[in-house]
Amino acid sequence: MNIADILILFTLMIALAALPSTSVALVVVRSATAGFKHGVATSCGIVLGDLIFVLLAILGLTALADAMGSLFVLFRYLAGGYLIWFGISLLRTAHSTQATTKHNFASSLSTSFLSGLLITLGDIKAILFYASLFPTFVDLTAIGTYELMAIMAITVVSVGGVKLGYAFAAQKILTFRLRAQRAAKITAGSIIVGAGTYLIVK
Repeated sequence: MNIADILILFTLMIALAALPSTSVALVVVRSATAGFKHGVATSCGIVLGDLIFVLLAILGLTALADAMGSLFVLFRYLAGGYLIWFGISLLRTAHSTQATTKHNFASSLSTSFLSGLLITLGDIKAILFYASLFPTFVDLTAIGTYELMAIMAITVVSVGGVKLGYAFAAQKILTFRLRAQRAAKITAGSIIVGAGTYLIVK
């Protein structure tokens, strides 16, 4: 990989990470309801899931991923179930104050981390995306330590940076728009329930 390839890959991954998605919604909701630290933990879980898919793609294990299809189906159901539970919880606390909300959702940071990881691992399309993206920038049959470290670093900085940006923005917006909290909870809860249902049904 040369510098141009690294910059192009970095820019592309930032753009893709910034697109509205289930993971973005989860980061925003966790940050807005439980605090910025939970948004960070969720982002870390998402990044770890992406790194797992990156390694599978780089090491040429897409065939293994296909063979493990039932395991990815399990991840999808776990992620979908979590999203539905979390969305219903938001809807049930739509009339609560900010203090009550933070108390209810101030669960362990490990729960936030795990939710981000499950959401990512539940999307088997990610590994297929990475498997088709990386050959454009590097010869996967002759990948060296430099290329591997560069791709891993690009993934952490681009995906993690974007998700942390969403977490920070969600917390700031909530600070200035407390009056819209109930409507935001209802909207976010409905979206999260819908996303979880979609993950399970598809």
